[in-house]
This record gives sequence, structure tokens and C-alpha cells, in this order.
Amino acid sequence: MALDPRTPVLVGVGQWSNRVDRGEPPVEPAGMMAEAARRAAADSGAARDLLARADAVRVVSIFSRRYRNAARLVAEQVGAQPRDEAVSPVGGNEPQVLVNQACRDIAAGDADVVVICGAEAWRTRKAGTADELGWTTQDESVPEARLTGPEVELNHPAELARQIYLPTQIYPMFEQALRHRAGRSVEDHLVHVSELWARFSEVAADNPHAWIREPWTAERIRTASPDNRWVCWPYTKVMNANNMVEQAAALILCSAEQAEAAGVPRDRWVFPVAGTEAHDTYAVSHRPDLASSGAIRLAARRLFELAGRTVDDVAHVDLYSCFPSAVQIAAAEIGLGLDRRLTVTGGLSFAGGPWNNYVTHAIATMAGVLRDDPGALGLVTANGGYVTKHALGLYSTEPPAGGFRWADVQDEVDTLPTREVCEELDDTVEATVESWVVEHARDGAPERTLASCLLADGRRVWATSDDPTTVAEMRSGAEQIGRRVKVDPAGTLLL
Repeated sequence: MALDPRTPVLVGVGQWSNRVDRGEPPVEPAGMMAEAARRAAADSGAARDLLARADAVRVVSIFSRRYRNAARLVAEQVGAQPRDEAVSPVGGNEPQVLVNQACRDIAAGDADVVVICGAEAWRTRKAGTADELGWTTQDESVPEARLTGPEVELNHPAELARQIYLPTQIYPMFEQALRHRAGRSVEDHLVHVSELWARFSEVAADNPHAWIREPWTAERIRTASPDNRWVCWPYTKVMNANNMVEQAAALILCSAEQAEAAGVPRDRWVFPVAGTEAHDTYAVSHRPDLASSGAIRLAARRLFELAGRTVDDVAHVDLYSCFPSAVQIAAAEIGLGLDRRLTVTGGLSFAGGPWNNYVTHAIATMAGVLRDDPGALGLVTANGGYVTKHALGLYSTEPPAGGFRWADVQDEVDTLPTREVCEELDDTVEATVESWVVEHARDGAPERTLASCLLADGRRVWATSDDPTTVAEMRSGAEQIGRRVKVDPAGTLLL
């Protein structure tokens, strides 16, 4: 069967970890992205310069938004003159969204060569502002990059009122809900999660692009220590995404006819087979529960329908892995066992979590895995917010029979049940603990408990307490889910 010349294909991938922690000189994000793009061009093996042919350069947030037009800076450094200079909204789902968009544009004839890239230099920028570091500034004569999608508010006022808004607070709440659903004690579940994370660490140890390549044992992962303190119990530091990295990655996608014209060897081609997108309720407050994702479930079901495949056909997987709860929720909704390898990079804790750009690294790594296993099917999932915004993609070295296919399943997701939230209380009320965590100070001391509680009418109410007796009780390790408590009008948790 002849290949449609407009078939989108991933032809080049590039990754770079700039080890400033080992004495390498700092490089600003625009320069890091340009270097990753040059590496992607070299990876393609093209006889002709693909970067010079790029008619679209699309950049992943976050730091890129500090430039007026990060895409233009990258294009200038790699010799491209794109018609489209764009930057994504905030969200870890965005790299896969950008791939989906690029494939649709290429198939429709609206683009021929698309460069997708992102970079973060968090270690360096913690040391000073962009001006202090001498990073490039662009004046108002430079047109702002096109925003590829809308920014959305993910935090409900009821959450903000209780200062519950950090991923490090919310994902361990998901973890407690998962634990309770599985019927495990706190200690047994900590072992379960640490063993899952140890398997991710083993993968990172073999990944030359991983930031932490020293293998961590399960016991070390679950044991608090000076270099692995409790953050929000029951998560130690290494169970959180590692954003203290300086990493960049880039992808080059083009039409099959452009790949042929540029002389890209056929053994470098990786085809995006299908992609889907959806989001759960933007506010966690409205989720029906804290241990599932209807959006992932429906997006995955549609993804396999589009590809004419099943989950059993997937040989290689990279699930978005900012926290263990994200992996467990996605695996359950997709139908993947936790006993199989669920990452090709080692995940955000070990391979590195360059803010929104992790999935660009995951796709780049997946491309290499699939080139080494011709014909196999690879699955990549991307997650933004608090298991909120989702994008999924299937990849293979074999072209999809009907071409790349895409769907947004939001209409289906919007029919699923949601929960109301109680924003204000007129009096102290009784409630039932749905989930809880305990925040720890940097010195390791527990200092505040956070809880999601359910009222008798089913509404969710958020509560906190810094009372030492309450914090000690909630940190004791005893089961609290299902416990009857009280919440006063100030949102204070009363045992």
C-alpha cells in the first residue's frame, strides 16, 4: 500500500541535560532549546537541513513564557524562518497536545515541517532573575508568540481559601484515596508505592538522559532522611517530581514527502498513530472521587478505537509520572498492570521533571525505543494540573493504515458525575474524612494537616489544622478516612 505523502512522521528527536550541578556552564532556555533542536536534526540523519525547512516552531511553557517570543529566538538560532511561531499554555499535557496539533496540520497541508521544543533551567534561575543572569530580553517590537490554546484556572476558591493548591499537597491526597480503595494500611501502601518507584529508578539508571541515574531501593525511597525528607506525608521528597533540573528536548515532525525529500533514512521514521485529549473537572473540588479519572478512561478507550488496536497490543509505555498516584490512576483507567514497565525514561522523579516539558523527553525516548523494536506499539500519556488535563498518543515505526487519527472526547467526559463543593459554612458542621495528608517543614517536623471531607449532603469541604494535637493524631499512621470530624466556619478541622 502506497503511503499518503501527507502522512505525519516523527523524524528527529533531541535531548540535553546541562549538568550545571557538575560544573557545566549555564545556558539560558532559548539556547538550550536550540541545542536540542540541532540534536534532533542530527538524529534524523537527513541529508538536507530540516531546521531550515521548518515552517512552524512551537514551544512548550513554562519559562518560554518569560520571553515575548521564545519560538522566534529558537528559530533565529537554528536558521529557521517559520510562518508560525507559537507557545503552549501551561500544562504537562501540552507536549503531546502539540504533537497532535502538528500531525493534524501536516495531514491537512497546513504545515510541512514542525519543530516542537521546550527547556527549563530551574537550578540556574533560582539563583537570580533573567536580567541578573544576562538572559535574552525582547522588546515590544518583537511580536508575541501565538498561544496554541487557552489558559484555564485550575484552583477553586474553596481550595485557595484553605491554601490547598500545590501539586505536592493534592497528589498525596489522591494517594491516600487510592490506598483506602485498595484496602491497604498506611505502612503496607508505603511499601507498595516505594516498590513501584524503585522500578522507575531502575529504568532511569539505564537512561543516559536521566538526571538521577543512581538506583534507589524501595526502602530508601520510603525512608525519610536528610536528603529525602517528608514533604506531604505519606510522600517523601523523591516521590515528588524533580524540577531542579536543566533539561531540554526537541522533536521534528514532517510529512512523509518532506522526509523523503530531506533524505531522512527510513529507519529513523516513527509514526504518530493516534492521539486523544480530554480533561477532568478543572477544579479538584468537583471530582466525584479522588482516586479515578474519567477523562483518562474515555480518552484511552477512544485512542485504541481510532488505532484499531487494544491495550494488549502495547509493547512500550510511558505514563506521566509526576507522583506515584498519577501513575496508578492512569494505569487503572487504561487497563495496565502495575507489575509491567510503565516508563521508558525513569519518570519525573529520576529522569527529571522539567516542568511542562517532561513529555517531550518521553516522546523522544519512546522514539528510540521503537526504532530498536520495529513494528512495536508505544503509548505515551501526558497530564497537566492535578490529574486534570490529558493527552494520549500511540506511536509505531509502522504507518497507521488510515493515517493519523485524533479525537477530543470532552463531550463524553462532561456527561460524567461531578460533586458540589461547600465554599462557606455558617456554623460548625459534622463531616467525614475523604482523604488527608500532613505537611512537613523543611526540618522534618509535621506542621499542618490538610483534609478533604464530605458533608452529609455529599458536598466536599476542605479543612486544615495546625493544632499540634490534631496534627500528631493525623500523622500517627492510624486510618482517618471514614472518620467523623467537625469543620468550623474558618475551615478548621476538629477531631
